[in-house]
Amino acid sequence: MTRRAAVIMAAGQGTRMKSPVPKVLHKVGGRAILDRVIDTVQASGCEQIVVVVGDHSPGVRALVEARLGPAAVAVQDPPLGTAHAVLAAREALAGFDGDVLVLNGDCPLLEPHDLEPLFRLRAEGAAMAMLAFEPADPLLYGRVLRGADGHVLRIVEAREATEQELSVKVCNAGMMVADRARMFGWLSQVGNDNAKGEYYLTDIVKIAVAEEALVKAAIAPESAVIGADTALQLSQAESIFQQRRRAHFLSEGVQMPAPDTVHFSWDTEIATTATIEPFVVFAPGVRVEAQAVIRAFSHLEGAHVKAGALVGPYARLRPGAEIGEAAHIGNFVEVKKVKVGPGAKANHLSYLGDGTVGAGANLGAGTIFCNYDGFDKYETHVGAGAFVGSNSALVAPVTIGAGAYTGSGSVITRDVAPDALALERSQQVEKPGWAARFRAMKLAKKGEK
Repeated sequence: MTRRAAVIMAAGQGTRMKSPVPKVLHKVGGRAILDRVIDTVQASGCEQIVVVVGDHSPGVRALVEARLGPAAVAVQDPPLGTAHAVLAAREALAGFDGDVLVLNGDCPLLEPHDLEPLFRLRAEGAAMAMLAFEPADPLLYGRVLRGADGHVLRIVEAREATEQELSVKVCNAGMMVADRARMFGWLSQVGNDNAKGEYYLTDIVKIAVAEEALVKAAIAPESAVIGADTALQLSQAESIFQQRRRAHFLSEGVQMPAPDTVHFSWDTEIATTATIEPFVVFAPGVRVEAQAVIRAFSHLEGAHVKAGALVGPYARLRPGAEIGEAAHIGNFVEVKKVKVGPGAKANHLSYLGDGTVGAGANLGAGTIFCNYDGFDKYETHVGAGAFVGSNSALVAPVTIGAGAYTGSGSVITRDVAPDALALERSQQVEKPGWAARFRAMKLAKKGEK
C-alpha cells in the first residue's frame, strides 16, 4: 500500500464562531474538533501528520505539540489562503514519499471510512482524488465542475461562479489526496487573481487538469463533512454526533427508554444489558459494565461503574469514582476519587471524596468525607461491612475499621477500630415542661401589647 501522510489546515481565526476559543478547539462529544480530526487521520493510516497553525492561536499549537510533537507544527504567517496554508507544510514533508491527504481541521464528524474512497481512487489511477458532497443548501460552497465522463475539470468558488455554475449541486468538501511531489508542484503554481486576493487550494484542480492529470471525486454524505464555523453549526454537529452514539448503543443492546435525552461523550463505554434512564449525561472517561443501571438525571465523568451497580437518580460521579459490583450510589450523592466496594451503599445525600469504601459497607444519609483543609487533600477509608450513621462527618485522614459503627450525627476525627462503635455528640439535656412555659410567656407578652 502506498504510504500516507496528511496536512491538516487549522490556521483559521474562526471569527464567525464569535468566541475567544479558536474554532478547532471547540468540542464535539467532549473532545476538541482538532483532536477528532487527528484521530480520524491516524485511523486512516497516515504515518506522518502536519498541522498548519497560525501565530494567533498558541492553544492550537500546544494541542498539536502535545499530540504529535513539535515537528508536526507548520506555521502560516501571514494567512494568505488555503493553498498558502498547505505550502507551509512543504518543508516538514520534504522527505516523505507517498500520498498526501489535505483536509480542514474543523470537520468534527469525519470518519476514516469517509476518507477511504479517496485513497481507493488514487490506487485505481487518479492523479488527484477529492471529496465532494451534495448539501441541502449549497449557497456558499465551491462547486465541483465535471465533464461528460464524470472527471473533475475544476472547482469554482461560490463568489466567483456564474449563475449556471451555481446551479451545480455537487460541492467541494475540502479534502484532497495526491502524490506529495505533484501536490506541492501544483500548489507552487497557484496565483491569487481572484475576488479576495488569496491563494485558493481549489485552484490546483484546474492546474492538474491542464497538465492532463486525471482528477476524480468521491461523494460523501453531508453529515460526514459538515464544518463548524459558527455556534449554530457546532450545535448541529453535536446533535448529529449524539444521534450516532445513541444509535450505536441501542444496536449494541444498551437499554435506553428515552435515548434522545441521553448525552454521550466520544469515549463513553457502555456494555450490553446496561440500562440508561432519561436525562443522563456522560462526560469524557466513563465506562459502564453489564447490567448496571444509571438512573435519571445523573452526571458521570471519568468514572467506572461495574456490573450490576445502581447509580442515581440525581447522582454525580466525578473523575476517579469507581463503583463496585452491585453497589448503590443513590440520589444526591457525589463521589470523587473513591473506590466503592462490591455491594456497598450510599443511598442518600452524601459526599464521598478521596478514599475507599469497603465491600458491603453502608453509609447513612448525610455522610460527608471531609477531605480538604484548604491546602491539601486527605483520604478516608471505610472498611468492609462498616456502618456509618446518618449525618456523620468523617474528617480525613481517618479510617473506619471493618465492621465498625459510627453513631448518627458524629464528627469522627480519629481512626475507629474494627467492630467498634464510635460516638461523638454532646449529652442530650431535657427540661420538663419548658416548652409549655415558653409558649405561655410568649402569649402573655402578645396579650400585653
